[in-house]
Amino acid sequence: MNKSIVHPIYQSGFVSPDRPPAWMVKLRAALPLLPALLFLGIFFFYPVIRLLALSLLNSNGHVTAANYSRIASDPVYIDVLKITFRISMWTTVVAIISAYPVAYLLANSSMKKSRILTIWVLIPFWTSFLVRTFAWILLLGQNGLINRLLISLGVAGAPISLLYNMTGTLVGMIHAMIPLAILTMLPVMQKIDPNMVRAAGILGAPKSQAFWRIYFPQSLPGVSAAAIMVFITSLGFFISPSLLGGPHETMITQLIITQIQELLNWGFAGALAVLLLIATFVVFFAYDRILGIASLTGQGRSASSKPGAASRLGAYVLGGIGSLCALIELGLFRSFQLTRANGPGRLTVRKAFFWLVIGFLLIPELILIPASFTAGEVVEFPPAGFSLRWYDTYFTSPAWRDATINSLTIGVASAFIALVIGSMAAFAVTRARLPGKSIVLAMMLSPLIVPRVVIAVGLFYLYSKVDLVGTLTGLTFGHAVLSIPYVFITVMAILTTYDDRLDQAASTLGANRAKTLWYITLPQLKGGLVSAFLFAFITSFDDLTIALFVTGGIVSTLPRQMWGDMVLQVNPTLAAVSSVLLVAVTTLLLVGERLRHRRVD
Repeated sequence: MNKSIVHPIYQSGFVSPDRPPAWMVKLRAALPLLPALLFLGIFFFYPVIRLLALSLLNSNGHVTAANYSRIASDPVYIDVLKITFRISMWTTVVAIISAYPVAYLLANSSMKKSRILTIWVLIPFWTSFLVRTFAWILLLGQNGLINRLLISLGVAGAPISLLYNMTGTLVGMIHAMIPLAILTMLPVMQKIDPNMVRAAGILGAPKSQAFWRIYFPQSLPGVSAAAIMVFITSLGFFISPSLLGGPHETMITQLIITQIQELLNWGFAGALAVLLLIATFVVFFAYDRILGIASLTGQGRSASSKPGAASRLGAYVLGGIGSLCALIELGLFRSFQLTRANGPGRLTVRKAFFWLVIGFLLIPELILIPASFTAGEVVEFPPAGFSLRWYDTYFTSPAWRDATINSLTIGVASAFIALVIGSMAAFAVTRARLPGKSIVLAMMLSPLIVPRVVIAVGLFYLYSKVDLVGTLTGLTFGHAVLSIPYVFITVMAILTTYDDRLDQAASTLGANRAKTLWYITLPQLKGGLVSAFLFAFITSFDDLTIALFVTGGIVSTLPRQMWGDMVLQVNPTLAAVSSVLLVAVTTLLLVGERLRHRRVD
């Protein structure tokens, strides 16, 4: 090449004449992000921002602070906010304490054993909230299984009030949040090097000291991530408080639903949504400042960061806890170990606690299957006789059949949309050196952070302006918004273990990017992509919040149909529908897990 005619920017040596400028390379790498950001911008960011703007307008469209003045002047709304925080806090504390030993055992088991045990956690995690709540109605009622068991054992002389109060609300919410806490902690715990704990033991440290001083501090990013996810999710809950709680357990989400569905008061509903969002973002901002948003994906703060006074104080506290546990370990702990009758192993307190938590997660769902075969008119366990009449009612009812078909159609369509644009975004974030990657990560995960009811109300207002209320298209787009973060996280996790040398070898042999993607990359990721699709499908199939608003009473999904029946009357048909959903979701989960781990096998 004649250097005399080469552009000065190439003569400088910073850019090769055979390569495009760096800004063009970065722009090309960021293009796969565009569909996801555009889709979320239209169906997530704009509706949410528009809803919040409505809170500052009166019926004439003028700016006003009347809605916020009403909240500040009426103690009822402040009390509801306090109740929301109190319930969410207790749910978070109990869920984290219950989930930590389970995640610890899963992380420190062999790969094969861990995969099998994780299935028992995933089954309740992906089972419908409505199904699980319906099971707790059967268990906690006046004539429920728990009350009858307590009376038969002589523990109680009369039925105990376990339902429609704080007890019922907390039980339902804790049951829903424990799997989320376990699955959030597990990736962080799996990255902890077990040799560090063994080295501490070789140097003479008791097991308890090694755990509290070595293992626990390294697991804190997972614990904090689980706590923030559980707390924020709990703030936006309404299914468990509505069906298991009473008037004294009303949460702010229920007030928002009432303002929209019964009063059509958009401005005040928007103000309540702002209140909920502010509470959510304050908690999330504090978390981001302390640990960073990257820890939500299993990455803690940089190891090079210097420990401050708080860290040193934390080390002293953990050391004291370790010393106390070491003393207990020498005495009481060994007396509580349960030796197996056969075999050399021991069923320790840790393993007993693991199976206690797993039993708590599974038993409410498993009683639904026998209860659905009752011959009576009332749902009870054990069932009164055996009959298939309620399954016949479900499969022959036009309302139930149409709701099921709608859920399947919307689930497949929304999962496909989420898979395509979510996977493209995951490729861009994982493989490209993007500026502001943490901001992009926050935008992609934001549908998980913003309470679903806020998204649902925002979409309802948007759809009312463009005639999408009560349409399958509107429901599909709304469910895709919820599913994109799950696909994004799943595909990112798969790509972190993908061997890029396969793509490099294909490129060396002359394959272009399109052929490399189609013939090399996607076949290697096929199992994980199918798993991501199934998770997105289940997310859509289980959603009630979006369907509650966007359907407008015109079309119905299966969760929407179940919700209507639960509010009016708990009947055996619900048990039959719940059993079908439980079996279907479990089957899809097992298929997805098998496909996801096929490449490892």
